[in-house]
Amino acid sequence: MVTIDTLQHVADDEHEEHGLAHVMPVRILVGVFLALVLLTVLTVVATFFPTGSLEIWISLGIATVKASLVAAYFMHLRYDNPLNAVLFAFGLLFVALFVGFLLLDTQQYQPDLIINQPGGMTGP
Repeated sequence: MVTIDTLQHVADDEHEEHGLAHVMPVRILVGVFLALVLLTVLTVVATFFPTGSLEIWISLGIATVKASLVAAYFMHLRYDNPLNAVLFAFGLLFVALFVGFLLLDTQQYQPDLIINQPGGMTGP
């Protein structure tokens, strides 16, 4: 028969198995939140400056920093096994690599997609 004491022992064993949760100070969480808000404002402000082909890289860079902050502090990756942080960093690296290859590929046929430009399509 399952009793409340039996369930409590099972729950205690599970907590001991996974370790204690890390409790972060509120000031760190508020600081990370303010950094995320600042980076969001920076993303919006960056759209007002003509940076040409660097615009996508600037936006992706800011988004990567924001994703890293969320993963490190709100998902407690900073206080977890260091192998998980390395795997996360490699994941970001491969995403950047794949997006970079994608952008290099689109640069070759982009003039064909621009209507009424020299060397591009002339339209209907």
